[in-house]
Amino acid sequence: MRISVSSDMDEPVARALVVELRGRGHEVVAHGALRPGDDPQWAVCSEVAAREVADGVSDQAVVCCWTGTGASIAANKVPGVRAALCADGYTADGARRWNDANVLALSLRLTSEPLLKEILDAWFTAEPSADAEDRENVARVGRLDLDRPAR
Repeated sequence: MRISVSSDMDEPVARALVVELRGRGHEVVAHGALRPGDDPQWAVCSEVAAREVADGVSDQAVVCCWTGTGASIAANKVPGVRAALCADGYTADGARRWNDANVLALSLRLTSEPLLKEILDAWFTAEPSADAEDRENVARVGRLDLDRPAR
């Protein structure tokens, strides 16, 4: 799987994320502080990673900033992206299962390396729900993208 990863800071957990994803066999495309010369601002690098998902360049993305909130907000502004800020494995499982999230947002402050592995295990193990109500909710969120004014 091709995964875009962005971080506004070159923190140990961000570097561990890249190593962990590569160790799981994924192709990683780094952005922000993880890529020399890139703009490290959370709004910029999170948007770039999210657009790669929306454009089909990457299968999924992981966006990071100090709290994870800004990165998730920026990613969710990109039509077609469903970013979920996850602080534990249970939330990551639910985000994939019920929300069909395609972008994982992480806090650089709160995510330890053991917790990172737990979150990634849950994220990559969970499958989007086939339940009609869950699918309709995801479809409804997709229709909200159409309500956004053009830029």
